[in-house]
Amino acid sequence: MLNEHRLRREIVGEMHLRRWPPIMPPMSIVQILRLGPSEGLPPFRGGPAFAAEPGQRHMQGILADGLLFTWERHSEATTLTVFARPDAPLLAEARAWAEGAPGEVLRATLIDIESDAAAASARMAEFDVDPAELVCCDFGGGARLSSDFRIKDEGYGRLVVAAGQLGPVDLARAVQSLQELGNYRNMALLGLPVARAVWGKLDAAEEELRAFGRRLDSDETSDNELLDSLCAMSLELGTITSDTRYRLSATAAYARLVDERLAALAPVAIPGFASLADFTQRRFHPAIRTCETVVRRQQELAERSAQLTSLLRTRIETRIEDQNAQLLQSLESATRTQLRLQHLVEGFSTVAITYYAVSLLAYLSGGLSLFGVHVEHDLFAALVIVPVFIMLFIYLRRERSRLGGH
Repeated sequence: MLNEHRLRREIVGEMHLRRWPPIMPPMSIVQILRLGPSEGLPPFRGGPAFAAEPGQRHMQGILADGLLFTWERHSEATTLTVFARPDAPLLAEARAWAEGAPGEVLRATLIDIESDAAAASARMAEFDVDPAELVCCDFGGGARLSSDFRIKDEGYGRLVVAAGQLGPVDLARAVQSLQELGNYRNMALLGLPVARAVWGKLDAAEEELRAFGRRLDSDETSDNELLDSLCAMSLELGTITSDTRYRLSATAAYARLVDERLAALAPVAIPGFASLADFTQRRFHPAIRTCETVVRRQQELAERSAQLTSLLRTRIETRIEDQNAQLLQSLESATRTQLRLQHLVEGFSTVAITYYAVSLLAYLSGGLSLFGVHVEHDLFAALVIVPVFIMLFIYLRRERSRLGGH
């Protein structure tokens, strides 16, 4: 018994979940792409509901004789596809059932599969199509697509596919890739309204940053006012970016999938008609470039805001350093003044101590007369003043040096 990883069968099964059933022309296919969460499908003709288990991403089954369906859950959307013979008696009911599934419809497509180009042309002639807008090309190794990619009155886009030389399995694979391209295209284009909505805000933010740069270059505005203004602008830019990041990132991812599907389909132009590649290049890629430009502008404005923040920080730090230098100079001047005053006080102290010391010695000299030694009081005081002063001066200087060294 193998000791399997708990995700082994899930990840292997993922490689086989998205396969359509073989397509035998003529066939009608209804596919609806919906946004929002969905836990399953409603019942068909009073039967049981098709409930999806937690985490289930794919369902397929039989609605009635000749009616098949597949349901798939994607990251942001779900797709429901119904396969039927054109003459199936319950086709209209199956279409109504698909329309009643939960979620907001982002794309709805009716696909007519015909056996050859002549039958496909006859079918296409039944629709109101402007020849100038008709896209017609070979794809997938032999099938032929015809469509104007317009939403018709019933709310569906109409595609007509001629099977050509493709077998049922290859035809199913080609049409499935064609539908995935269209679904990813619509999912990608969800970012275009978002990009257009923030374009004006980015213009305003760019002008504000330009004006801030001029204010930063002058001394008319205080640093606090500049800092408040820059913080407000940075907050606004951050809000714009956070509000659009997910949608625009998803747009970029879906756009890459569109290009991958287009390359895999390898459309070949039919003379006189636009090909699928022409349609994508003319309509889709300009929209994607608009979204990419918005992302790039957001990045550039964020970098510009960071540069201005750095400049303002440098300006504030320089001013603080200048203020600190001035403060240090002021402290140094005060210290020198205090030192001079201290020296002056020390001089006065030496004189005062000398005065008291000489007075004490004079009193002592008066006491010598008791021992028969007569000393002239004033003469004695005059003789000892200078030696006492010098000794005190030297002593105080030495003590100050010793204390200062420690």
